[in-house]
Amino acid sequence: MSNLKIWWIPQVPMKAFEKEVSTLSEAHILLDTLALYDIFQFENNVKGDYCNAGGLMVKDGDDWEDWCDEDTGEDFDEYRERVFRTEVVA
Repeated sequence: MSNLKIWWIPQVPMKAFEKEVSTLSEAHILLDTLALYDIFQFENNVKGDYCNAGGLMVKDGDDWEDWCDEDTGEDFDEYRERVFRTEVVA
C-alpha cells in the first residue's frame, strides 16, 4: 500500500476518482494525462464543457491529507512547476 494517491474530478461536483501512486513523478504524469484527456474530449465534442480538479494526497496515520513539500511548503502544483519545469495543465 502506497502512502500517496492522486484524486481527479473530471466534472465538478462529481465524486473523485482516486489512484494510489508510488512516486511524485508518477503522480505528475498521471495528473497531466488526466487533464490532457479532458481537453481532448472537450476539443473533440465528447463533452460540451467541463470543470475539472485534481491533486495529490499523502497518508498520515489513518487519514489522507493534501500533499505539500515539507522543505518549501509548496503545494503539489507549485512543486510540479518548479521541479518538472512545466506549466500545470489542470
